[in-house]
Amino acid sequence: MNALKLSHIIPFHPPPRTDTRFRDLLGPDWHRLPAAIRKRFGKRLQGGSSVTYQGIVTKMRMNRAGWCLAQLARLVGAPLPYDMSSVNRPAVVVVTEDAATNGQFWIRQYGRAKGFPQTVHSSKRFSGPTGLEEYIGHGIGMALRVEAADDALLFKSDQFFLQIAGRRFRLPRILSPGKLVIGHHDLGDGAFVFTLSLKHRLFGELIAQDAVFQDAKE
Repeated sequence: MNALKLSHIIPFHPPPRTDTRFRDLLGPDWHRLPAAIRKRFGKRLQGGSSVTYQGIVTKMRMNRAGWCLAQLARLVGAPLPYDMSSVNRPAVVVVTEDAATNGQFWIRQYGRAKGFPQTVHSSKRFSGPTGLEEYIGHGIGMALRVEAADDALLFKSDQFFLQIAGRRFRLPRILSPGKLVIGHHDLGDGAFVFTLSLKHRLFGELIAQDAVFQDAKE
């Protein structure tokens, strides 16, 4: 009887599962990463569960070509930061486990000086030629290569593609927006910086953004 009463008072939270998906992509290089990064990317959420990271945008740069590209990309969901006023504004990242595809949904929200914040939606799937792909909707996606550095986990674009009526078409290099590198750099004390850099072989650095976040509370 006492045990039955306690079961109604103390909620049961199943222990987090180990997530080996990123570790499998990196192989032995997984152990190059700081322990804090291995913990963040090595904890599997229950299907449908989310984790939220709160922070602030600390840097934003874009040249004229980058600004034009970012504005044009707003037609397909605004996957690139486009407002310089986001610097020193709140930033939020929400990661949700997608049980249906064995992947993850990512929502990134950046504050702006005026109007609603910019919201970026994407879906990470552990498939494709590199083992990891990111979809932004409208049939647009990119294959990512994952690399480990001494203080960072890096996601580098390998190819961009369109998926139409079940068929997949790789974008030729001339139509590619450039080389995209997304970094997760550990700062210690439960903090990390999310970096985004998009460079084009003709137009140079199009867009660069840094945002500092804190670990979610357990």
